[in-house]
Amino acid sequence: MDEHAKVEQLKEQEEVKTALKQTTGTKETVPAPVPEFKDKLWFTTYIIVLLILLAIYYVLGSNLIPTEIQYIPILRNLLLGAVFVVLMGAIAKSIRVYLINQIENKPARYNLTRVLNLLTFLAMVIIALTVVSANWYTALVSLGVLSLILGFALQTPITSLIGWVYLLIRQPYKVGDRIEIGGARGDVIDVSYLDTTLWEFGGPYLSTQHPSGRIIKFPNSLALNETVYNYSWPLFPYVWNEIKFNIAYDSDLEFVARTMKEVVEEELGEQMMGLVGVYRDLLRQTPVDELQIQERPVVHFRPSDNTWLEAIVRYLVHPKESGRVKTHIIKKLLDKMNMEPERVLFPKSNLR
Repeated sequence: MDEHAKVEQLKEQEEVKTALKQTTGTKETVPAPVPEFKDKLWFTTYIIVLLILLAIYYVLGSNLIPTEIQYIPILRNLLLGAVFVVLMGAIAKSIRVYLINQIENKPARYNLTRVLNLLTFLAMVIIALTVVSANWYTALVSLGVLSLILGFALQTPITSLIGWVYLLIRQPYKVGDRIEIGGARGDVIDVSYLDTTLWEFGGPYLSTQHPSGRIIKFPNSLALNETVYNYSWPLFPYVWNEIKFNIAYDSDLEFVARTMKEVVEEELGEQMMGLVGVYRDLLRQTPVDELQIQERPVVHFRPSDNTWLEAIVRYLVHPKESGRVKTHIIKKLLDKMNMEPERVLFPKSNLR
């Protein structure tokens, strides 16, 4: 399969499509789905039922029905509650058809539908409590005061729930991504309604990017206030890494550069570099194309702060493999360059 076919195959992935749309600022050329016939039938049914209920409510309050009948006020309250229930059902149906169903991401549609059903159910419970109360106005005011108190008491959980909705729609990260947020770094292993769980890498006890064994939990509201660094961007799931050595100015720089390139290319493999090339072609459709992304390693030399020269090899690697790959590369580089001590002059003495 050639690179063009691989790029087209990548573009069919849902997360890549979403990332492309976000970075290019363009919209889908495919028209938004229109409401089906059954959806229109539902709206018609809601309107008919609403008109019937309002008509009965009006008749019960008119002179056509004797006011001496004991159960008239109760029936009118029940009818009024039924009107609000039908109205709430129509609003929920409209949100589902015209907003939620327009979202591409299927898991996001599913979760938002669950949230909408929960809110609709709570609204209907409130309506039912108001109807059965003898004084509906007092019950409604009391419920409003209670809601206000609970809103202050549950401010953080409510904000975290809003953060969860934001994570579903904007997707700054998802399960499996390696991220850094608010000083926490790790792989996302769970995103629940209220918090996110990370499997930490690095940390205060490690100098490498190996998992520390700890988990980190933080409220989803943190994603609304902190910068999220995602190492697993679907359009380019690689990071640059560097290895540098101090060598003498009179070393054979051409030999050093060639050796570094060969060792790194051998460690990374042609398959990995080919995949980097495929993602690079994918990035040509975004503003990132202005950057030069080379799938093969590059060697640079620069003066050090001391009397030595820094030989730096820069390469692309998957973030979750960076520690392992770096260790193997350093070992192979030292083995090869130490075999030519007259061409690669390293610092000597115990002070280096």
